[in-house]
Amino acid sequence: MFSEKKDKQSQVLERNIIGKNTSIVGDVISEGDFRIDGKVEGTIKTLGRVVIGKSGSIKGKVECNYADIEGEFSGELIVSSLLTLKATANISGDVVIGKLSVEPGAEFNATCAMKGTVKELQNGKKIKEKTA
Repeated sequence: MFSEKKDKQSQVLERNIIGKNTSIVGDVISEGDFRIDGKVEGTIKTLGRVVIGKSGSIKGKVECNYADIEGEFSGELIVSSLLTLKATANISGDVVIGKLSVEPGAEFNATCAMKGTVKELQNGKKIKEKTA
């Protein structure tokens, strides 16, 4: 009983960091969060959060639940929940999101589609929630 809780917590707390002077070419799949301060060319898939720092850049495809971007992104970005663009962010490509938050100064040159989220009610029925 206790071991199940510990396994779930360790998955949630997993954090992958790609440092400032690091470049990765290829596909990366994880259940944990990512922080990118270096360069990535390829695909990143995670059930967690992707954070691109000011010096970070990604060219390729990203699929995640949450994303916070301060650096550069070019390619296909699929964020099932919330995409947050900081003032220094520079985004280009195709973006599919649940919700969007943009600070003044961010560059957002992309095609964008907002998907409705499914919200579960207490009685077990699911309804489609409309977003802006």
